Amino acid sequence: MSTYRITIIPGDGIGPELTEATLKVLDAAQKKFGLGLKFVQAEAGDECFNKRGVALPEETIREIQNSHACLKGPVGETAADVIVKLRLMFDLYANIRPIKSYPSAPVLRPDIDMVFVRENTEDVYRGLEFSIDDTALCMRVITRRGSERIAKKAFEIARRRNKKRKVTAIHKANVMRVTCGLFARVCREMAKQYSDITFEEQYVDAAAMRLIKAPQEYDVIVITNMFGDILSDEAAQLVGGLGMAPGANIGDNFALFEPIHGSAPTRVGKHTANPCSMILAAKMMLDWLGEKYNDSKCLAAAQAVENAVSETVRKGLTVPDLGGSISTIEMGKAIADEILNMSLKGG
Repeated sequence: MSTYRITIIPGDGIGPELTEATLKVLDAAQKKFGLGLKFVQAEAGDECFNKRGVALPEETIREIQNSHACLKGPVGETAADVIVKLRLMFDLYANIRPIKSYPSAPVLRPDIDMVFVRENTEDVYRGLEFSIDDTALCMRVITRRGSERIAKKAFEIARRRNKKRKVTAIHKANVMRVTCGLFARVCREMAKQYSDITFEEQYVDAAAMRLIKAPQEYDVIVITNMFGDILSDEAAQLVGGLGMAPGANIGDNFALFEPIHGSAPTRVGKHTANPCSMILAAKMMLDWLGEKYNDSKCLAAAQAVENAVSETVRKGLTVPDLGGSISTIEMGKAIADEILNMSLKGG
């Protein structure tokens, strides 16, 4: 049996609550499918900074380097010093954010099933800002290499999903003719290598409207860093809010998984936060481990986690955000129980 070392970063605010609920689900998956997951906790975020004077300690970086994958809770104001730094440090160039309707969740439509493939290491998120007298400047970095590899990732995901088999490139090349112009041009070039995949383009402002008007028309969206961050948050509200939105930061050799939302400090201790964002991020982690290491048990466990989330939400065993009345940890336990009670044949 393969053993995978997983760095767990609980994070700030509601992060520890989400982490506790998620570990209950992963423990159930371990028991049900005989997985070999070894969890090692590490510090990062606001609380770590307040206590130690650094948001991302060297020992946390070393722990991540010695792990097969990392599962991270949300962090607060030090996000740029934690997740943005880790994305650059490990070259996690693809930010994958699935947006999907689940039964009985408060969704705009029941047939929403799209995935954002967001470039994760360039754009204004490089933090290249400076001032000249009373003028503040920010450099937007878009490279051919960065655009090529995120476009390729999007087309490969569209082919693997085998749903609408469509990629939509979202940009603003009519205004940002150089930076978005390069991104759009590279996406068009890549589309020629995937004749089996439909390709279309939309301007980001039009896409913001169409996500509300006709979200069922999207399949795979390839997008630059900041636009992707904004539109994926918007899209999450279509399927029950940010608590239903997981994210993966994927490179060629390593991956980090997390909810896409922040630490929600005003909700700390209320135990009402939706844990599905982090539980589904853990599902994505199992999928990635299964694909990378050709591990059928991880792949089966990943599907079981998603099935358990779907069934738990359908039954109404949910936090108040989704119309239920149970706590964050209770919802995690309900999802874990679904896994333990499902038949392996159907799981």
